[in-house]
Amino acid sequence: QVQLVESGGGLVQSGESLRLTCAASGVTASIYGMAWYRQAPGKQGELVAQIAPNSNTNYADSVKGRFTISRNKARDRWYLQMNSLKPDDTAVYYCNARSQSARHYWGQGTQVTVSS
Repeated sequence: QVQLVESGGGLVQSGESLRLTCAASGVTASIYGMAWYRQAPGKQGELVAQIAPNSNTNYADSVKGRFTISRNKARDRWYLQMNSLKPDDTAVYYCNARSQSARHYWGQGTQVTVSS
C-alpha cells in the first residue's frame, strides 16, 4: 500500500507561483510513475504532468512552459512547480502514483485558487 499526502496549495494572484509537494509513504519502492492531476468545478479531471521512471516528463498543453514536475532521489516525494499562474489553473490538484502492476494511488487533493 502507498499513502500520498499533498501540500502547498493556496490562494495566489494571477502571475504568481506555487510549489506543490506530494509525500509518499508505505511501500514506496512499488511506485513506478508519478503524476499530478487536477479537477476544476464543473470540468473533467485532467492530467497536468507526469514523470516516468526514466525521468521523461509529459505535460498538458495548457501548462507547458509554466509548470515543472520533479522528484527527489528517493522517489518518495515529487513536486509541481507552477509559475505564471492563471485563473484557469484554479482547481483541486491531486498527486498520483502508479505501480508496475498499474495500480493507482491518490492523495486527498489540495486546493489551488488563482485570483485575477
